[in-house]
Amino acid sequence: MTSPDPAIGTDLPELQYGPVSRATLALYAGASGDHNPIHIDLDFAKKSGLPDVFAQGMLSFGVLSRVVTQWAGGAQLREFGARFVSITQVHDLLTCTGKVIERFDQDGERRARIELIATAQDGRQTLLGQAVVALP
Repeated sequence: MTSPDPAIGTDLPELQYGPVSRATLALYAGASGDHNPIHIDLDFAKKSGLPDVFAQGMLSFGVLSRVVTQWAGGAQLREFGARFVSITQVHDLLTCTGKVIERFDQDGERRARIELIATAQDGRQTLLGQAVVALP
């Protein structure tokens, strides 16, 4: 949970996820209903000009959201958004980080804006996002 009064520049606990496996992609396809063959069928991916299947965007999005929800709690989340900047490949190990970049009052609550980044093991950023949480 959050500290009661996090300062601008406070780093959230880092979260590591992966390495992303083919089994994870297949299980996520079943759970989410996203059965796009680009994520689970190697032959289809190669016919599309790609070297391999890759993770569903919302899988990475969900992993990145955990940085905030594990820190502040899901009930405190007011906004969350992310931009996909690179494909999350099979075997990628994601490191997800967050940092408090703004504090403000809105709708009678103290809130913090969090900058979020998911980075693969090779330094490639895969997601850039922001979240707003209500502070205790």
